[in-house]
Amino acid sequence: MSGMRRAPRLSNGPVAIVSSPWIVVGAGVVVMVVLLFVALGAYRGRSPAPGGASLPPALPPPSVVAAPSAPGPASAPVRPGLSGRASGLPPSATAGSVSPPAGRTGAPTVTRSPSRAPQGQPAVSGRYRVVQTFDGGFIGEVSMVNSSAQSRGWTVRLEFSGGRLVTTWVEGVPQGTLRQTDGGFTYVSGVDVRPGGSVSLRFHLERTSGTPRECTVDGVRCSGF
Repeated sequence: MSGMRRAPRLSNGPVAIVSSPWIVVGAGVVVMVVLLFVALGAYRGRSPAPGGASLPPALPPPSVVAAPSAPGPASAPVRPGLSGRASGLPPSATAGSVSPPAGRTGAPTVTRSPSRAPQGQPAVSGRYRVVQTFDGGFIGEVSMVNSSAQSRGWTVRLEFSGGRLVTTWVEGVPQGTLRQTDGGFTYVSGVDVRPGGSVSLRFHLERTSGTPRECTVDGVRCSGF
């Protein structure tokens, strides 16, 4: 049949591909393997450096500046051998004994032994003398010294042969109490004499001599006459 045309023949390459489907499958596997290696390479690029190389140090966090606090009370210096809660008196603070009050505990009380004048010597001794004389009278004085270690009061007793008492006074301290009797007077101090201190009682007498019949301080005879 000369009028009919023959269909063109396909080349051997396309026909081989179409007739062999395993080639297509193999090509796909190859492409997947290549993509897998590419993905692994990208992942290894983000992993830690090989050979144990250390990564660059991370930046430190921003420092926080604390607000200044109000100054508190200064603490007392600590001394060796002393506790911050120690209280009471040190052993050498007093010469007397220290004992707590009966039925209570807490701050100790200090008790001192009573002081006494030396053996054979009165606590307050007096000395009599005439300060000034004039027509019709004189001014006398009894000086007293406290020989004890504590403040003491005193009493002066004076007796004369007649005469008249004009006035009495004490030098430098408050005045005491005067009691007149026949031929004399008794004067009681208005203030105690401090330990080792002295005080003078003066008096003005008229119409009598300057020598008393009796002069005593707290019942002990005065010296000086």
